[in-house]
Amino acid sequence: MDNFAIERVREYGAQIALVLGSGLSSLVQDPARDHVIPYSEIGGLPRSTVKGHIGRFLLDEIGGQRVVFAQGRVHLYEGHRASDVTAGIRFLARAGITKLILTNAAGSVNPDFAPGSWMMITDHLNLTGTTPLLGKAGFIDLTDAYSPAWRTRFAAAARAKNLRLHEGIYAGMLGPQYETPGEVKMLRHLGADAIGMSTVCETIQARALGLEVAGFSCLTNWAAGLNPQPLSHAEVLSAGKASSEALRLLLESAIDGTCSPLV
Repeated sequence: MDNFAIERVREYGAQIALVLGSGLSSLVQDPARDHVIPYSEIGGLPRSTVKGHIGRFLLDEIGGQRVVFAQGRVHLYEGHRASDVTAGIRFLARAGITKLILTNAAGSVNPDFAPGSWMMITDHLNLTGTTPLLGKAGFIDLTDAYSPAWRTRFAAAARAKNLRLHEGIYAGMLGPQYETPGEVKMLRHLGADAIGMSTVCETIQARALGLEVAGFSCLTNWAAGLNPQPLSHAEVLSAGKASSEALRLLLESAIDGTCSPLV
């Protein structure tokens, strides 16, 4: 079954994959049945227990280029190991994907980055306490974990479309609890602009496999202590859905032939 799924992706001919975070599944519509690959058909890919993470690959297009969408991910806080969380990345690499776009929902800790906007990830803080490379001497250089060339391309596309796109550092936490106000203050002092519970392990795995990576955080809420309102996952899902169209416009502009295809 694994080989069959890999061949389906290879035959589709996509080089780019896009992992959709919480609330962002609406970025793609339901394609034809033969363009859907449920995670359950691929050995070693666990299913998410979190609302908003469907658990399937979709073969679709953005900006005239074929893209594999990963509709849903699993998280460390669900009880998975880092190697489980990144199984989908290894599958995509085996299927011929060379470029990976990671998205997530995150809380903003930068007072200039208001909820409802997008942040392009320039770097991350891995505060999960683990790595998908655990158990092997995987000495991977993460100096440019998030492709400088892609960041330049996406920044130009945002300007061309008059889209607000922040750039900053993402702090990846274990979860599932949200951070305390004291922890948020600490993370801000460490240099974080946004906080979430995914992405960093996927980035590490992708770079270890030689994939080029871009990352985007949908800033769904202020982190604890920056807003008197209590935090909720429902708020995250709602904000992600509302912001997905802006991401689509950004991706279409960056990926299509407006400048040149991503290479």
